[in-house]
This record gives sequence, structure tokens and C-alpha cells, in this order.
Amino acid sequence: MYIRVRVYAGAKKEIFETHSSDSFLISVKEPAEGNRANTRVLEIVARHFEIEPKQIRIISGHHAPGKILSIPD
Repeated sequence: MYIRVRVYAGAKKEIFETHSSDSFLISVKEPAEGNRANTRVLEIVARHFEIEPKQIRIISGHHAPGKILSIPD
């Protein structure tokens, strides 16, 4: 299953908002350097869907705020 995520890196506090069943807004404290923000986003999404972070793949948007993630069904 594919989901869309809009990420704001370097925020003052972490926020996870659901816009629809496959669209989310995530703010993370980590900066968008050294893949730290992407790693934290995967951890947050994995916790929401109750799966392991390594089961999630970033399909597009590695260096962009808008990302498409693949999660197992």
C-alpha cells in the first residue's frame, strides 16, 4: 500500500496528523541532513501502523518534503 507524507524537518515539536487514510502530515525535530529526518519519519509511521521501520520504503521524495512511502498491506 502506498501512502503520501508531507514532512517538516527541524520543527520545534513532533506532530503526526492524519488527513485521510493514506495522507499524513509529520513534523520532526531532526534536521534534513544526513538522512536523520527520513529515519525519524519512518519510525513514526511504523509506530502508527504497528510494523517495523525496515518494512517501510521511500518510493519517491528522498530529498523533498513530499514523500510517497510503501508499507505492507
